[in-house]
Amino acid sequence: MRQTFLDPGLPHERKRREYPMKKLLPAIALTLSLGASAQAADKVTIEFGYPYSHLFDVTYEKVMPKFKAKHPNIEVKFRATYESYEDGTNTILREAVANKLPDVTMQGLNRQAILVEKGIAKSLEPFMAKEADFEKDGYHKAMLDLGTFDGKVYGLPFSVSLPVGYYNMDLMKKAGITSQDQLPKSWDQVVELCGKLREAGVKNPMFWGWNITGNWFLQALMWSQNKPTVEGVNFTIDSTEGKTALKTMKKIFRGCDMKNLEWKGALASFSAGEIAMMYWSTSALGAVERAKGDFKLMTNEFPGLNASGPKGLPAGGNAAMLTSTSKDPKVLEAAWAWLKFITSGEGAADVARTTGYMPPNKAANEVILADFYKKNPNKETAVRQLPLLRDWQAYPGDKGLAATQVIYDSMERIVTGDADDMDALAEEMKEEVQDLLPKGS
Repeated sequence: MRQTFLDPGLPHERKRREYPMKKLLPAIALTLSLGASAQAADKVTIEFGYPYSHLFDVTYEKVMPKFKAKHPNIEVKFRATYESYEDGTNTILREAVANKLPDVTMQGLNRQAILVEKGIAKSLEPFMAKEADFEKDGYHKAMLDLGTFDGKVYGLPFSVSLPVGYYNMDLMKKAGITSQDQLPKSWDQVVELCGKLREAGVKNPMFWGWNITGNWFLQALMWSQNKPTVEGVNFTIDSTEGKTALKTMKKIFRGCDMKNLEWKGALASFSAGEIAMMYWSTSALGAVERAKGDFKLMTNEFPGLNASGPKGLPAGGNAAMLTSTSKDPKVLEAAWAWLKFITSGEGAADVARTTGYMPPNKAANEVILADFYKKNPNKETAVRQLPLLRDWQAYPGDKGLAATQVIYDSMERIVTGDADDMDALAEEMKEEVQDLLPKGS
């Protein structure tokens, strides 16, 4: 940011008359030099890591000028973005071993526990205690709870997402769907529409985001039945609800002849107007709106196992965590200033303005909700679903990421047709994942 220096040699005309110009100029130069040195000495640099550049780059571009206006002495150095939440956690675990941690990191809501357990993340309680107007109650409880361990807050939520339906209404018209109230409310209705769309010549009628983090949509189907995916240290895929979730996936994938697209490819294909229905996180809405072709886009609630809709849905999103290894109080205070700014008030409001995420706290909502969602109805879909918000569960223990990979691989077997017996697959998944989780009840 450009610094403006006051000229210390010109506050009073009287001083200019008292000193010859030859003596005055060196004095000015010396004072300016000292002033510049003081400014440089006051400057604090912190490092920051975050995921999903295609979603959040535009957010931070909007946030940074506002932050710099309030904190001109803090320089935020952005590290290479994480490819995904899992990549973000793995990166932090590696950087902790190499002693190269950033000062602040954004982590998936369900990936915070391992950083706390390993002593990598620092409690935010000492910093919050110094804030006269800081209010924890303003954050969405389901998100704040995921960053709270042993009664202490380690992560402040940055963004809230929920699964929603994206619809290309130009293509949907080919199946007789012309208004929001006609959009599907159940997966059976989705499969029926896939048939109509194929008959109307739509080659790729639907994409269902099974590959978001490898298990988020599995949790969506489980919470749709009000069943958690993990109870204590037990993976519940072998339950009636778990088997129903797998059978529902098979019905959707086979009934819609769904292509096994990589997630970036799926988003690009929908934006290009090639897919009629896409079920994905609301987080991508801003990116889709910026990239989409010339067609009418409409979002709507995530369908349920029946027309009454889901009983619950997992809260997606990420949280800011303090991982600085610096002993310098100025660096730690600068890191806290950045962390606090991006998760509250105007900083968090820019999340909703630039993405499809919802702000994580009431303060941010009050900044924008007066007319924002009226002007942006596609972004209001997730807000209507807020009463369904449930925990985005983590798989406990040191091998939680490995457990997620097993689930990802198993779900891909349904997509590719490699797995056909869902009861048998549930038993296989149960055995493999349970072996990776801590023992206990």
